[in-house]
Amino acid sequence: MKHSRVCTLGGLGLALALMSGTSLAQAPAQVNTQVPGYYRLAVGDYEVTALFDGYNDLSPKLLDGLTQDQIRALLARRSIETPGVQTAFNAFLVNTGKQLILVDTGAGQCIGATAGQLSANMQAAGYKPEQVDTILLTHLHLDHVCGLVDAQQKPVFANATVYAAKAEADYWLDPQAMAKAPAGAREFFKIAQDSTAPYIAAGRFKTFTVGQSPVPGVVDAELEAGHTPGSTTYRFNSQGQSILFMGDLVHNLAVQFEHPEVSIRFDVDNQQAIKSRAKVFSDAAASKIWVTAAHLPFPGVGHITAMDKHFQWVPIEYGPYKRAAKVPMIE
Repeated sequence: MKHSRVCTLGGLGLALALMSGTSLAQAPAQVNTQVPGYYRLAVGDYEVTALFDGYNDLSPKLLDGLTQDQIRALLARRSIETPGVQTAFNAFLVNTGKQLILVDTGAGQCIGATAGQLSANMQAAGYKPEQVDTILLTHLHLDHVCGLVDAQQKPVFANATVYAAKAEADYWLDPQAMAKAPAGAREFFKIAQDSTAPYIAAGRFKTFTVGQSPVPGVVDAELEAGHTPGSTTYRFNSQGQSILFMGDLVHNLAVQFEHPEVSIRFDVDNQQAIKSRAKVFSDAAASKIWVTAAHLPFPGVGHITAMDKHFQWVPIEYGPYKRAAKVPMIE
């Protein structure tokens, strides 16, 4: 009887301690860091790794084609009511088994505290910058080329050859074009020139024209001008599967799929950019291939589906690198 009473009293004491909020163990310190920014998927025999370089906020006022009230209503449908819209800088690594190819390089040191994470996330994903042998640039805006060099303007990718469309290189790397540009835009020309300079000096910067492939048999390149004069999409094909890297054809998830006629003020030719976006969206929806985008929420990989004159972004779900041969089906 005494033993039973002691047990009862002990249990009561524990219950009272728990009810009073007294902890029996000290809580560990919060970690306060995000997980490494990479995501991997298989496309045929190719391994594709999305890499997070960082982010900034873009003002909805940069979007043209709808009123600000309409744009704000579309953003509110996704619970975005902040002054700016968080926008990712995504780059993509493709291991073909024979080559390690990087599509775009992020904003690097040009954006400051919120970017420049590409190399660290690449290493977290199991690769090193010096292992990259080929870099494909969708275009030469700073948030795609600044990652080519470090803060001392030294090449980050010591063994890589950089490729860009000739139309793009002719525009951004021409000193005369820079001299003719509005004063406020000349900085962006200089950034493109400084970022590519060490690769040009080493003979490791090359251009290609419409109909050519920077990596024959692996990549199909298509000129999709508008955002810039030489904006390029890259399509990798392996074992009947494909993935398209479309760069900056879209900047805002909430607005530009529902209304692909909305442009952004960074477009050199906004009407041509709208045509290029509609064409690529339609083709991707019809072919049902994987698509990546530089500024959609990380990892920026998914599918595009068509609904009348509108489109929808279907982001990739977190899952295994390759599905098991037999997956249990619950019926």
